[in-house]
Amino acid sequence: MKPNWIRQNVLPILAAMIWGSAFIAQSVGAEHMGPFTFNTARSIIAFFFLLALCLIRRRVRGSAVTSWRELFIAGTCCGAALATATWLQQAGMATTEPGKAGFITALYIVIVPLIGKFFLKREAPSTIWLSVALAAAGLYLLSVTESLTIESGDVYMILCALVFSGQILFIDHFSRRVDGVALSCVQFLVMTVVSFLGATVTAETVSAEALRVCLWAILYAGVFSSGVAYTLQILAQKDSNPMVVSLLLSLESVFAALSGALFRHERMTPRELFGCALMFAGVIIAQLPRTPRTEESESASIRS
Repeated sequence: MKPNWIRQNVLPILAAMIWGSAFIAQSVGAEHMGPFTFNTARSIIAFFFLLALCLIRRRVRGSAVTSWRELFIAGTCCGAALATATWLQQAGMATTEPGKAGFITALYIVIVPLIGKFFLKREAPSTIWLSVALAAAGLYLLSVTESLTIESGDVYMILCALVFSGQILFIDHFSRRVDGVALSCVQFLVMTVVSFLGATVTAETVSAEALRVCLWAILYAGVFSSGVAYTLQILAQKDSNPMVVSLLLSLESVFAALSGALFRHERMTPRELFGCALMFAGVIIAQLPRTPRTEESESASIRS
């Protein structure tokens, strides 16, 4: 088994598993503190965790950053996008169940190739349009109520999927240029600053009791969901097709639904389950094997 195969396939599945289970921790945080406050706490824990890892790696391997300027630019772009996406996600968790939130967030699997085609001029398979149609129909069944209204949490999650798509494409661009662990470390430093400023501007407050109740959730989201899983994402995307990796990352929706059923005894309506099935069908179809000619065009556009 080739190391590259493990990196490009096993690492994103592990990341998806951690992210899916983290929806439980995020929902606990959403019940007791503001989204900026929760994200500040989780990101500063992730930063120090990754900083320690970088120092250990440098001592053991003698590795050093080749370009601080490029690392700063990469970390700023990725960190700003991640801070925005996680704020939208955390705000949506206040009114959206973890399983449902996981499926809506997985919409980035369809958005990524669309952005690549229309804005980055990368070729996309013709089946992407069927994928978009199925995902849109599934999203309607999952999010729109009988009175044709959408809950506020669902709107946050849809916007979150859009911004996460940008973060994935930023990672695709920068992961080949800088060290993955160092990039993840700077990314969370930027996220800490942005989230803290957001909490200050919006005057979010938190009590000692809320911190006590949410301590395990903050630690899990900080160390595992942020420090570990997002670093696995960066390492997996290096020299990989972002569409393929994003398919595996989208399995977080499955793990989110399983976690909601196991730990919170959640039950989704038949309408919502059918919506989830349509969305996941769109996810799968978006990743059907392409023709050799299309793959050559995609490889050329990625190299450019």
